[in-house]
Amino acid sequence: MADTDYYELLGVDRGADADTIKRAYRKAAMDCHPDRHNGCSDQEARFKSINEAYDVLKDPQKRAAYDRFGKAAFENGGGGGGPFGGGGGSGDFSDIFSSIFGDFMDGAARGGGGARRPAPGRGSDLRYDLELSLEEAFSGIEKTITVEALADCEPCEGNGSEGTSKPVVCETCGGAGKVRAQQGFFLVERGCPNCMGSGQVVADPCGHCNGEGRVLKKRKLEVKIPAGVDEGTRIRVAQEGEAGVRGAPAGDLYLFVHMKRHPIFQREGSTLIAEVPVSFTTAALGGEVEVPGVDGEKVNFKIAPGIQSGEALHQRGAGMNVVNQRGRGDMIVRVHVETPSKLSKKQKELLKAFRETETGDECPATKSFFGRIKDLFEG
Repeated sequence: MADTDYYELLGVDRGADADTIKRAYRKAAMDCHPDRHNGCSDQEARFKSINEAYDVLKDPQKRAAYDRFGKAAFENGGGGGGPFGGGGGSGDFSDIFSSIFGDFMDGAARGGGGARRPAPGRGSDLRYDLELSLEEAFSGIEKTITVEALADCEPCEGNGSEGTSKPVVCETCGGAGKVRAQQGFFLVERGCPNCMGSGQVVADPCGHCNGEGRVLKKRKLEVKIPAGVDEGTRIRVAQEGEAGVRGAPAGDLYLFVHMKRHPIFQREGSTLIAEVPVSFTTAALGGEVEVPGVDGEKVNFKIAPGIQSGEALHQRGAGMNVVNQRGRGDMIVRVHVETPSKLSKKQKELLKAFRETETGDECPATKSFFGRIKDLFEG
């Protein structure tokens, strides 16, 4: 499953537009959702792979990187394993995207088109996979997370120099942080390999960070998760990624939301769905079923007499919050009429007495079906 092409996983062509990919993802994710397959490990693995594929293909930059490099574009930090829990990791998205979009001439600086180049020595972006319960996603929450990443060196205050010495201008690039090289008819500009794009070099390196101005640290962050987030939601926390080289800007932190399985509800966007068993007497005579809402309030559904298995009952406004919008989705209860498997002697006698009074009109679908069978054989 891990080597399957992302386009094949979603069943779309490589030229498919964003709407087609989104529709294909929703259908594929619904078909193989683990809750629909009694927690089957194969379906769960496929569900995770489909979410991974959609996370890449829905993002134009990630999709461009995947089309050019395949899954290798996300190895060693682009989206796989790393120092974070729950399958999270750190990675430099900017290096991959820069190789695709960053070799334009400085047209943007001159007022022309082209991509914006990253700041010299900018820190790497980080990824953190955050698992939430349905209740946390409904209400929104502040989470404390631990990130291990490069941070400014405290003894040298991030400049990489020992004591009171200071960095000096890089002779290779003259302090520009960039060098140019002729490639055929084109003049290509890249970050300076001597100063790593900072425009400065360290003459007397700090003994604590070896002149880089950064050291690996664990730090705790308070992150705010808005109400209504769903599986695959990506949240950008600006400048909370790795520290830049010798005082250059820090990268960003990207939180990727993953939802824990809920004991009652399945989720489809802002809609909550619950499979609710009812006794056959309640189904026959009518009644009421009470479902605990995700907000802690009880939601009551009236059971009409004669309801059948599979019928759906709706309650508007009892579903999930929607990110950055007012209102809530719906709650849907799918009724499952349960046939009793343990009956007392008296209950059996009562059912036998009921059966003796049956005329066939009590269950019109059954009567119709066997009527069609009779017509088939007699015809």
